[in-house]
Amino acid sequence: MAVAPEGALVTLTTQPGSALEATAQKLVAGDLNQSNKDGAPPVLLVGSAALSTHRAPQALFVQVQSAAFCGSAGCSSSVYVKQGHGWRKVMDSISGPIKVSPRSHHGMHDLLVHGGDRWVWTGTAYADTLPTPTIDLHHSTKE
Repeated sequence: MAVAPEGALVTLTTQPGSALEATAQKLVAGDLNQSNKDGAPPVLLVGSAALSTHRAPQALFVQVQSAAFCGSAGCSSSVYVKQGHGWRKVMDSISGPIKVSPRSHHGMHDLLVHGGDRWVWTGTAYADTLPTPTIDLHHSTKE
């Protein structure tokens, strides 16, 4: 299994016949089936990186590329962490390149998405550190 070193860009590639691809196929089976039903044969990209500061668990990065799942922002990726005998989704629907940061929170390395959007480990999942924009529904501007 190819593992991205700390601080490196997580590389997502096709890995036909690999254990990573077989695991990813099970995790995103619904998306793959939906894409095929929509007549958009998907391409499955996978990658792996050590996110824990203790070198375990490995994380699985998965991206389904198809006309049904990719938009103007590109294709989104999900991140899964091995937990017991299964996998748990800890980050979902992120677009852009992902880099494992040397900085960490709660024993897991931060993830940098699209260069500067820092996601930190909360103890159970990754959370975005960028503030969510709010929309004032009671105030409108008219010219």
